[in-house]
Amino acid sequence: MIYLDYSATTPVNKEVLDSFNKACLEFIGNPNSFHSLGVKSNDLINSATKQIANILNVNEDELIYTSGSSESNNLAIKGILLKYQNRGKHIITTAFEHSSIYGPISYLETLGFECDFVNINSNGRVDLEHLKSLMREDTILVSINSVNSEIGIIQPIEEIAKIVREYPKCFFHSDMTQSMGKIDIPLDNVDLVSFSAHKFFGLKGIGCLVKKDKILLEPLIHGGKSTTIFRSGTPALPLVVSLAKALRLAYDDMNNKIKKVKEYNLYLKEKLSTYDKVRINSNDICSPYVLNLSILGVKPETFVHALEEDNIFISTQSACSTTNTASKAVLALTNDSERANSSIRVSLSYITTKEELEEFLKVFDKCYHSLVMMSK
Repeated sequence: MIYLDYSATTPVNKEVLDSFNKACLEFIGNPNSFHSLGVKSNDLINSATKQIANILNVNEDELIYTSGSSESNNLAIKGILLKYQNRGKHIITTAFEHSSIYGPISYLETLGFECDFVNINSNGRVDLEHLKSLMREDTILVSINSVNSEIGIIQPIEEIAKIVREYPKCFFHSDMTQSMGKIDIPLDNVDLVSFSAHKFFGLKGIGCLVKKDKILLEPLIHGGKSTTIFRSGTPALPLVVSLAKALRLAYDDMNNKIKKVKEYNLYLKEKLSTYDKVRINSNDICSPYVLNLSILGVKPETFVHALEEDNIFISTQSACSTTNTASKAVLALTNDSERANSSIRVSLSYITTKEELEEFLKVFDKCYHSLVMMSK
């Protein structure tokens, strides 16, 4: 099997799984219980929280544990907008976001909130001048991801933050699901940050929302004590411990991991660019972990399934996107409906091998010639 869909999810690192199992078996008490087993569990969850906070250079009380990025995004958007709606009802986002950004925004529009989409430049980055023109006194949230999940465009988070800071009543949220554990982006000037462990070899079912101190949220889940007042429920101690381990391992030797993935990305671009019907959508400012391309005239799901017959796994769009639809991100970047209707995504990891890429290219060539001929 050759797995090249790491942006959708990653296999669990054995060390992470070992940490999870140990916490499950040896720390059975509820961290909120007052007896000795509870105190022991509480000490462990506090230790894990401290680890995560140190890695991210944030305060421990700024971490809200969730079930994953989708919940984190919903909590950030609904939580801010419902809590501070007395300040205004204006939201700004982009055409490059995950569906868990558009979902809560669409819901809030039914409650009278208003959303504007900031333009992107020809390279896919946010048009900062257009963003400035969209900002209003009643703008209370700007939500822009750090790395687009389909194409890999890296946004200028620091420059966006500077613009938002000119409006003291407005908050800046960034979905960093595709950058956390892969690209080191400082969180200093971002008010809310979402991420999920399963994107960097952690377990599914645990994510986090980093919320800067003194910012309030309207919770999605009410009732009961947890690690924070903003998200009720029994603390998922084993999952939190596994998140800390996964994050620590992800940040270990990060520069060399990125260097290796960049080499793989460039190698694939060079080889795939030689095909007449292939258009590379990911450009030079994209995360090396993502390579998006279009095979003109071939349905993306058809190509994906053709590769799967040889036990090679890639994807079309984001795993959470609606199936059999054009890629909104590719369309926004290229303004080319044919490319948007035929895009596929190869996503890499530092555990990917050169041998796997060689085999992928061999099978790609076979599928390409077969399917392109059929499309004529």
